[in-house]
Amino acid sequence: MIRVTVRKNEEGQIKGFSCEGHALYDDAGKDVVCAAVSMLAINTVNAIESLAGIELDAASDPQAGILYISFKEELNEKAQVLMDAMILGITMTEKGYGSEFVTYTEIVDS
Repeated sequence: MIRVTVRKNEEGQIKGFSCEGHALYDDAGKDVVCAAVSMLAINTVNAIESLAGIELDAASDPQAGILYISFKEELNEKAQVLMDAMILGITMTEKGYGSEFVTYTEIVDS
């Protein structure tokens, strides 16, 4: 299962997110759930850097199915819209394919 977690501060501002695991919906190379989540996450990271100008730290291990993102600054309006779009895509994927393949959660860092 892929676990997507968005980290927020106590004011509700997004500080980063992670994607961990593999969907195992189908064989490698045929797994549409994995492809959907991967594309949503990677495109969001690229767009936040390129289009919204937000600096971030990223760590990944594709074989293990791990992506960790931490934003170095508060998200501007463009970056927030991009994150909202990613969250919508993830939650719709969870709803469409089932929480046994992908789950979305939010946590508040104190």
